Amino acid sequence: MRRLTVHLPPEYAGRLFTAQQHGAGDRQLREIVAEGLQEIYFKDGGARAQGLEVAITDIDYFDVSF
Repeated sequence: MRRLTVHLPPEYAGRLFTAQQHGAGDRQLREIVAEGLQEIYFKDGGARAQGLEVAITDIDYFDVSF
């Protein structure tokens, strides 16, 4: 299990809000969050883990603040 405390980059947060406003399903919203986490946390903005793709599965706890 991994606990992450990160800020989703503004471009991904914007995509997330837009998708939600247009009725996107849970799967699509998870994909946007996973892509943002992939870039900011795992790939460190392009500094490492080239080619890595992240999927959000088996979530135990998810806390979001704005």
